[in-house]
Amino acid sequence: MKLLASLTSPYARKVRVALAEKKIDYTLVVDSPWEPGTQVGEHNPLGKIPVLLMEDGTAVYDSRVIVEYLDTVSPVSRLIPEPNRQRIQVRRWEALADGICDAVAAIFLERKRPARQQSPEWIVRQAKKVELGTRAMSLDLGDKTWCAGESYTLADICVGCTLGYLDFRYPELAWREDYPNLARLAEKLGKRQSFIDSAPPQV
Repeated sequence: MKLLASLTSPYARKVRVALAEKKIDYTLVVDSPWEPGTQVGEHNPLGKIPVLLMEDGTAVYDSRVIVEYLDTVSPVSRLIPEPNRQRIQVRRWEALADGICDAVAAIFLERKRPARQQSPEWIVRQAKKVELGTRAMSLDLGDKTWCAGESYTLADICVGCTLGYLDFRYPELAWREDYPNLARLAEKLGKRQSFIDSAPPQV
């Protein structure tokens, strides 16, 4: 099994953490759809990463589909609960975390455009999503040990990857000061080997 991924993508990091937690062997192929000579489009017509390439050549995407598949192929460290109510709770956390990452990525890409072509209104709109989304994560977490209750799940992986992405691409948001419960969770997750090994490169 191969994983096409960028080392800076929070969605790819989510999958890499899940693979590590599930103890599934794979080959990491570093590829970015933004780079010349990328192979991503050959396997995902949407041109997005991550892409999981199966032994028979089947391509699985996007990150939400990949992690759900991974959780079914190994009984180790179940990440998505089977009871429907708990399952929906975890997937809701994933949707919130991914949505924040979407907004951060949109701001990052907009700021890479020439200054005269940038839309301040677009950046403000995305920034509001980041602000409200992060606040919602903090409120939903409350004083719980883990995002979805008493056990570590995909919800925690998603939130941890999102908070890491905020540090990497949107450092102006003082989420640690504003939301100490998220800071405590991030510190705890940061000690797990899966998070250590998948951290984005320092630039």
